[in-house]
Amino acid sequence: MPVLVVIIVISLAFYAYFKVKAFRSTKSIEKRWIAAKSSIALGLFVASFGLNQLFLYRSTLSLIVGIIFVLIGIGSSWAGFRAYKHYLPQVVKEAQEQK
Repeated sequence: MPVLVVIIVISLAFYAYFKVKAFRSTKSIEKRWIAAKSSIALGLFVASFGLNQLFLYRSTLSLIVGIIFVLIGIGSSWAGFRAYKHYLPQVVKEAQEQK
């Protein structure tokens, strides 16, 4: 499905962008916050890749691998979202203290 391919490419691009941005960040809390965003993007990439596997191929092995990828992707996105929500107030506080 072309829609899933677009989602795969965009989420992979966001993952790479946030990973580089987190690597270049000097503040520790901001680095963790950006890493959480990259975890969300990676989870979306893995989940959409798994969905693409489910729609493209109809073998039993492909079905099992696709379901595993979807579950891992959803788990990674969920954990990244929870970390994002956890670090957001701390990033705001850190930014206000630097002013």
